[in-house]
Order: sequence, then structure tokens, then C-alpha cells
Amino acid sequence: MNTTQHHLAALCAIAALLGLSACASNKTPATADVAVSRAAVANATSAGAADLAPAEMQSARDKLMRANQALAAKDYKTAQDLANQASADAQLAQSKASSAKATTAADELQQSIRTLREELNRSTNTTQ
Repeated sequence: MNTTQHHLAALCAIAALLGLSACASNKTPATADVAVSRAAVANATSAGAADLAPAEMQSARDKLMRANQALAAKDYKTAQDLANQASADAQLAQSKASSAKATTAADELQQSIRTLREELNRSTNTTQ
């Protein structure tokens, strides 16, 4: 083998290693993204999003399921994309659930204030 062939062989080996490392690095982010997505869906579920934002939760669960399927099929790019979308849907669902709870709490507080004012007005009117 002459020097040109050695250089060509070395370049091919480097290219192969870079290609393999790219494949390996694609798997790790996809696996991590799916795990993060799974946690986001669990957090949203714990926040009551299944009842308060059912469409967003269903979308998050569907995308998470599809991300798991893509991961199993070693389609890491699709798995990563779907996992990121599922996380976004779960976060939206959790935000909607939190907003709905805050609105309900504010409404209840307003009703309590109205009731207290009515009682105060009645007691003021009866003492005069």
C-alpha cells in the first residue's frame, strides 16, 4: 500500500467512526427526550389536566405513544420530534389546568366577598 492508499483508508476509517458516533449520539437525546416527555405527561396528569384540558392531554399521550414506537423502531429523529411535541402538549395542558383552577378559586373568593358584604350590610341595617 502506498501513502495515498493509507491516507484514503485513514479518511474512510475516520468517516466511519464519525458516522457511528452520530448514530449513537442521536439515540441518547431521543431516549432522554422521551423520558422528559413521559415526566411532563405525568406532571400534567397530576395537575388534573386530564379533566381540565382533555384534548391537549390526549394529544400529548398519543404523541408520547408514537415517540415510544419510533424509539423502538430506532427512528431516533422521529422519536425526538414526537417527544418534544408531546412535552409541549403536556405543558400546555398543565397550564390550562392551572389556569382553570385559578379561575375557579378567584370566582369562589369573589362569591365569598359578596356574601360577606351582604352580611355586613344586613348587620349594619339592623343596628340602625
